[in-house]
Amino acid sequence: MLFVWYPGCSTCKKAKAFLDARGVCYTARGIREERPTGQELRQWQAESGLPLKKFFNTSGQLYRSLALKDKLPAMSEEEQFALLASDGMLVKRPILVLETGKVLVGFREADWAAALGL
Repeated sequence: MLFVWYPGCSTCKKAKAFLDARGVCYTARGIREERPTGQELRQWQAESGLPLKKFFNTSGQLYRSLALKDKLPAMSEEEQFALLASDGMLVKRPILVLETGKVLVGFREADWAAALGL
């Protein structure tokens, strides 16, 4: 399974501690150093069943500085995926990609425990 995170994010740290405390094996990938590609984001969004907007880190500085709250509604889906792929800091995190094809975005302990069968 793939754990996409940003080490400076407190929510990501909680998610990592949750996985580690339960002995879950995963591959960690720093979102800033190895940002998701447009193709990965497309696949994850489809597998997650979430609207594309849920993949944006709406509380991030970059999101606010680019005034994306006002710009996103006018952007095409293609433009939004390209924007997300351009900078990992725009992507909501953590992301957990399970081998079953399920994708979890953001950390909610109960959701992660259920998805992992814990």
